[in-house]
Amino acid sequence: MRNVYLSIGTNLGDRLKNIKSAEEFIILRIGNIKLSSHIYETEPWGYVSENKFYNQCLQVETPLSPEKLIEIIHKIEKDASRIKEESNYSDRTLDIDILFYDNLIIASEKIKIPHPRLHLRKFVLAPLAEIAPHLMHPVLNMTIIQLLEA
Repeated sequence: MRNVYLSIGTNLGDRLKNIKSAEEFIILRIGNIKLSSHIYETEPWGYVSENKFYNQCLQVETPLSPEKLIEIIHKIEKDASRIKEESNYSDRTLDIDILFYDNLIIASEKIKIPHPRLHLRKFVLAPLAEIAPHLMHPVLNMTIIQLLEA
């Protein structure tokens, strides 16, 4: 089994229901949720919108490979009626990002682990620091709490 850290975000529809549904799908399709942060309400990042986000981070134990994991995440997002916009940043029913997969570093066309912008996003770092403050970023060689403080 592998340890994976995921970030969940939603700013359309019933945000709490979207988060809870995502958790249920993760348990059914990905693996056991070992830890979950509180849900944080945050402003959109990278674009302007009146719709605030709910964000949460999870530690999940999974038997899935990184490639299978991203495939299932895209299916969960699609099932939640997420429509991919031309822009990377837009309102969404559900967004799930892989932050870390054990200590792997992957940079392929389909998947990038650790998430390439997680260290820039307080809406990811704050909930992640709640569940894994001493987790070491394998590229930046800083803990999550150090990244949040920076």
